[in-house]
Amino acid sequence: MPTKTVRAAKRATLNVRIKPQDRNLIDQAARLLGKSRTDFLLEAGRRAAEDALLDRTLFKASPKAYAEFVARLDAPPAPNERLRRTMTMPAPWE
Repeated sequence: MPTKTVRAAKRATLNVRIKPQDRNLIDQAARLLGKSRTDFLLEAGRRAAEDALLDRTLFKASPKAYAEFVARLDAPPAPNERLRRTMTMPAPWE
């Protein structure tokens, strides 16, 4: 007699109340990018969540490590051919 295996759901449902004009805007953007509404919202929501968490991430450094970090930020870049080319090249909009 075969046994039945119960698998955990790969996704959970998230219900959202939304104004029709907002849904239309989201649908329009999703279509433009060739994505489903679900994929579009998941990607946008995930990105917003990561940004919110990263904005509140605390980096701890010893006073010595911080001073070295600031010194490197303040130091001028070492001259090199790639930097020289970049600085002499006209801007694309000119």
